[in-house]
Amino acid sequence: MKPNVAVLFGFGINCDHETKAVFELVGATAERIHVNRFIDGDAELEAYDILAVPGGFSFGDHLGSGRLMGNRMRYAMRDALQNFVQAGKPIIGICNGFQVLVKTGLLPGPEAGTAPDFIQRGSLSLNDSGRYEDRWVTLEFDPDSPCVWTKGMTRMECPVRHGEGKYIMPTSEELDRLDANHQLTVRYVDPNTVPGEGRTDQQLPYPLSPNGSMRNIAGICDSTGLVFGLMPHPEAIYAQWLHPHHTRDGAQTHGLGAMDGWEGEGLQLFRNAVEHVRSNR
Repeated sequence: MKPNVAVLFGFGINCDHETKAVFELVGATAERIHVNRFIDGDAELEAYDILAVPGGFSFGDHLGSGRLMGNRMRYAMRDALQNFVQAGKPIIGICNGFQVLVKTGLLPGPEAGTAPDFIQRGSLSLNDSGRYEDRWVTLEFDPDSPCVWTKGMTRMECPVRHGEGKYIMPTSEELDRLDANHQLTVRYVDPNTVPGEGRTDQQLPYPLSPNGSMRNIAGICDSTGLVFGLMPHPEAIYAQWLHPHHTRDGAQTHGLGAMDGWEGEGLQLFRNAVEHVRSNR
């Protein structure tokens, strides 16, 4: 049977159609569900195997990106979200969805072995550039991360499209804890470094890091590896021809030749989650 994916939409989320499409490309059945259907009880989150919170501008980014949608989910879907994670079901937040998961407290979440407590521990603030960033970046993944979404992935190029993408936490010690647990799953890197050796705590210059995130963080997971969020848009590189350089000097130059045929590297991230669900049924 195909895993069932709930793709949230409503209140300014605008990447729901393409997020639904990429899950279907890797063998899932995906459905766009307005968040109010879960809140009002017209739909049950437990009926789905994967939850995706796509990018966009939920509630117009009023009071900060992801704040109002995060609060709506934190208070009105609290029990359903906690049960979803404890049932071993994956959740992804992309761009505004990442902001939402951070504001709900699902990311980075509490210590290992503890149920989701919905306490906010980090945030995503205004880009250091002081403006909205729409550009392609190079990402590298922690091979030791427990994240089910990034299994086997090393490096990828994909776009960012955000104004508040700077990941921050109150203290370096909290970042040290996440780093020790390999929860700093994906970071911005210099594309001129050797693949697998690009991740660094040293602050990268703009625009290699498009927002000034602490430790060049582009995405994190919780301690279980099930809940994952990132600012860049992997669904925007589901095919090789979506890369702006695909006709210029060859896909291999830009890390897009790792998969056969037309597929872009972003598709593997969604395939990983679908295969995780299938293998754990």
